[in-house]
Amino acid sequence: MYSEEYIDALKSDFRNFAHHIWKVLNLPPLTPVQNDIAYYLQHGPKRLQILAFRGVGKSYLTAAFVCWLLFRDRELAILILSAGRNRADAFAIFVRNMIRDTDILKHLEPDKTMGERATQNVFDVHGVTPKGSPSVMSAGITSQITGMRADIIIADDIEVVSNSATNDLREKLARLVTEFDAILKPQGRTVYLGTPQCEMSLYNTLYQKGYEMRIWTALVPTEEEGNAYGAKLAPMIRDMMQVRQAGLSTDPKRFTDEDLAERQLSYGRSGFALQFMLDTSLADGDKFPLKINDLIISAVNTKLPSEIHWNNNPLLKLTDVPNVAMAGQNFYAPEKLSDSFRDSEMSILTIDPSGRGKDETAYCVGRMLHGNIFVPKCGGMSGGYDEATLTQLAEIARDYKVNEVLIESNFGDGMYSQLLKPILHRIYPCKVEEVRQHQQKELRIIDTLEPVMNQHRLVIDPKVIQDDYDSALKTFPPDKAPQYMLMYQMSRLDVLAMTVKYFLDILDVDQTLRANQEKEAQLDSMLNKFQEEWYEDQGGMNNQGLKLWDRSRKR
Repeated sequence: MYSEEYIDALKSDFRNFAHHIWKVLNLPPLTPVQNDIAYYLQHGPKRLQILAFRGVGKSYLTAAFVCWLLFRDRELAILILSAGRNRADAFAIFVRNMIRDTDILKHLEPDKTMGERATQNVFDVHGVTPKGSPSVMSAGITSQITGMRADIIIADDIEVVSNSATNDLREKLARLVTEFDAILKPQGRTVYLGTPQCEMSLYNTLYQKGYEMRIWTALVPTEEEGNAYGAKLAPMIRDMMQVRQAGLSTDPKRFTDEDLAERQLSYGRSGFALQFMLDTSLADGDKFPLKINDLIISAVNTKLPSEIHWNNNPLLKLTDVPNVAMAGQNFYAPEKLSDSFRDSEMSILTIDPSGRGKDETAYCVGRMLHGNIFVPKCGGMSGGYDEATLTQLAEIARDYKVNEVLIESNFGDGMYSQLLKPILHRIYPCKVEEVRQHQQKELRIIDTLEPVMNQHRLVIDPKVIQDDYDSALKTFPPDKAPQYMLMYQMSRLDVLAMTVKYFLDILDVDQTLRANQEKEAQLDSMLNKFQEEWYEDQGGMNNQGLKLWDRSRKR
């Protein structure tokens, strides 16, 4: 038996309780970061967000916190929500197991004979006053929770890649969490646990709505990074910046410096920034001058419209195209298409080889008419210079009847084009040209694409976006798939920029002027035909000895 003084110590400080639970479960002692999170769980505001690096154990710690709350007050009703039902249930089951297996909590084990609910994910604690809401219940964020009531809502990782990859999904998730206010009892608390899955994270939206956010990073931030986090950075991490070198582990008992270095290589810079540094600063739209708002999304067929006009009228917003771009950016259909359609003036296929297949081989088909660039197909292949990949590229050139193939030659000093040429000759003979890049990739992409997009001269077929989205989700793990989508990842934009750059020399033309010139040329042709027919009817000469069309030009 434990002394009354010991029990009081467990009830008064959650950190004491958590240490006891960890000892009973044979878990390693709580680390300083875990202790700090535990303190914030107990003393934080009514609306709080805990953003801590992946693997710190925030869910386990908060499950123990649920037990501590019920240990102190068995009348509480606690609702656990997660992105999926399975994860939420796992949280509730862990709580139930702790109650069953921990000596100081066994008295809370529900008793079915007394009418207490006792399923794995919906249960009462023993001795609770009978009421409509159970002591603990778990559900997925999309479950039917209307009409429920709770003193505490635990939202554990409700944002995942599958429900936050596009603007529409993020807006849907934001609408779902607004239901919390209808469920929460007066003076209740909402606790969000999470790791941002994208730059446009729900957690930033919640922060703007008054949910306090506290961030525990895996590495000690630099002074610049610390300033960017501002008041959201946990005080203990900010104190650590004064005594520890930037870039070292903040919780070496959990993750060593070497371990984090390996994870950084595995996740990549942007992935590690989100998952371990909780850094969503890339959401600053000013850092991204390329806006998908500036694109025109329209079907690109063999015949192209002589004129196509852009407008960001909300009525033109496309909601059936997956959007993985920045928050607030949307795809728009054209406001107006001309009645006349023409063959393209030029059609090309650009290729950015992947080397030995470690990355994707990116490709883009571009067509040009009247100063506008049309993209009917753009994507990537997992192969490099294997015959299957080369054959597929040659078939794309054939299917889209391109006039020329452009190949980024920085890899292999022209070897890729030499491998592709015989296959092209067999499937679809056409001109092949190599392009060597010297400027930094990011600057090259921006310098090429920004002016063309700003003038709304880049037209993308919606199938390009849909196919790209589907293939990325099919090929790559869910947490990495967005990085390989055209509207997200630089490598795809690079090959698109190659396509646009090829047409830049002939883009100095106004599409309305060119369309009018074509109309005049057609009229000239019709008048000439009429004149020739009339001339023949008059015996070859009119009464003034001049052709009608010649005479009109003399005026």
